[in-house]
Amino acid sequence: MGFVITLILLGLLLMFAEILLIPGVGIAGVLGLLSLGGSCFYAFTQMGTTAGVIVTAVNVVLIVALTVWVLRAKTWKRLALETNIESKAVPSESVVVAVGDRGRAVTRLAPMGTVRFGENAVEVKALEGLVDSGTDVEVVLIEDNRIYVRPL
Repeated sequence: MGFVITLILLGLLLMFAEILLIPGVGIAGVLGLLSLGGSCFYAFTQMGTTAGVIVTAVNVVLIVALTVWVLRAKTWKRLALETNIESKAVPSESVVVAVGDRGRAVTRLAPMGTVRFGENAVEVKALEGLVDSGTDVEVVLIEDNRIYVRPL
């Protein structure tokens, strides 16, 4: 009888792990079902039909109870992360580049790269094609915090 109880507890533990910890049709769920099925098979073959029917009924009741408990909203609320992130990404206001400013490409713009405008190095995007490093460029468009340049 101890072996049957051990198989039932192991099966429930594996099913619980499959549902809450490692969701999906994985090894834990299959092993849990095999363990529960094994407990029924062992009870029928070693302890008789009456014990097998009782173990099967207990397994069904426990699986239904586990499923109902897992599907309740309170179960998921206890496990859910309640932290809200209040911070926002703020673009840097320290570098001011305007349309028409000229600079020199520090890296190759393929199509993104770095251009130096005076003392400031800024990440930009080439409007068309590739621009080699050392090429003079001009800002032609600023859109959504992205700076577009073209070679001079």
